[in-house]
Formats: sequence, C-alpha cells, structure tokens
Amino acid sequence: MKSELPKQYLMLGHRYLLDITLSRILDQFEFAGCMVSLNARDRWWQDTEASGDDRVQTCTGGDERVHSVFSALHALQEQAQPDDWVLVHDAARPCLHSGDLSRLVTALSDHPVGGLLAAPVADTLKKADGGEPARVDTTVDRRHLWRALTPQMFRFGALTRALEQCLSRGYSVTDESSALELMGDRPVLIEGRPDNIKITVPSDLALASFILERLSTDSA
Repeated sequence: MKSELPKQYLMLGHRYLLDITLSRILDQFEFAGCMVSLNARDRWWQDTEASGDDRVQTCTGGDERVHSVFSALHALQEQAQPDDWVLVHDAARPCLHSGDLSRLVTALSDHPVGGLLAAPVADTLKKADGGEPARVDTTVDRRHLWRALTPQMFRFGALTRALEQCLSRGYSVTDESSALELMGDRPVLIEGRPDNIKITVPSDLALASFILERLSTDSA
C-alpha cells in the first residue's frame, strides 16, 4: 500500500478503514459480539471508533490469516457454543452490502456446514507455461470458477476443529472454507456483489470510496 501504516488504519474520508468495515457489518445485523484480531505490536487500535464499542472485543492475532482467525475463535471459546454461527470478515473489505449479508445469513441458517459469499469469475483466465517470459499454456474454463469473498459463515465448533487440524498437519489454508474442505465438507457458495472488494493497492482506496458513496445513495 506504499504506507508505513497497516492498511486497516488508512483513512477513507475521515474514518479509519477498519472502523468503516466494522460498522458496515455490525450496524446491519444483530450479532452477539465481535472479536478483532490485532497485531501484538498494534498501536493504533486505541484511536479507533470501534475501540469504544461495547460489542467489540480484541485478541492477539498471528502471522497469517489462519492464525488470526484461530486466535479469535480461541478467545471466544468461553462465550460460544459449538453450534453457534461465526462469521469471519476481512478488515480490508469495507464495501459489504447489507443485502449480501442478509442473504448469506438467511440462506445458511439451517445448513449443517455453512458457506461463504463468492462472485462468479467474469474474466477470461489463462494458465501460464512457467517460462520466462510467460506464455499461454491454455485457457481455463471459467464456468465453474468463483472468487471467494467474505464474510464466510460456519459453525463455531466445526470451524475451530477444522483450523486446529489443518494447522497441526501443516496444510495450506488461505480461507476458512478451504479448512472445512480439507476436512471433507462442501461449503455453500452464496453469490455476492463483485464490488465487495479487498483493499490491496493504493488505487483501491479511491474505488472503495466511490462504491461506498453509491451504497449510501442506494440505501438512502
């Protein structure tokens, strides 16, 4: 992001990106609470709006997403029951639409496993041959390909067990769904809006600002 600040503490308008993301999800649905995983050396959290929100708790995260999520689940173990639903959301995704959140929760409410928001791939995909420079090896059939988004929604007990087993076995886990998949489950794909973007490069901030403005207009 070409910044010394962690991207969740970059400003979007007059607010921290993290505050926007948390308010987008907490103000649109009634949750029992929220756990935010923080870097052990975090020194910005105390300046956020969310730090004064009674609904929000914090814990120390880890080196990668899987470690931070597992840490948050561990911190919740005295508060959550095995069959309770937990939603995992990326702090760098501030453009969650209320309709997507509602559709995810409603569609999965009685499901035994859970699922995630995802968007069908629209671009033509090319597989490279590994050379230098890279050349096209083949065009990939995109008809059954989806981009994984967040939130991802799973039962507390099942997700905790899946992450624990994946970590103990050294499996590569890039999202919560992949952990459940490695345990033999088949999470449900709930189609979400493609503008639920993840802030990754500096130009994404301007795009997110535009999307949020449109979302505000649509809900007015």
